[in-house]
Amino acid sequence: MSLPFFLFACGLGAAWTHWRSTAMGFWVAGVLVLLVLFRVHANDVLNIAL
Repeated sequence: MSLPFFLFACGLGAAWTHWRSTAMGFWVAGVLVLLVLFRVHANDVLNIAL
């Protein structure tokens, strides 16, 4: 679950070093991974035992 945030951090680092196209690639990859992970986990049933 931390992979999208790692990709966003890489994108920020690339933007800071003036690699704009690489930063956009990391950002798009982060958004795609975030959407895929949400899609996979959105249908999970929470098993909460009280």
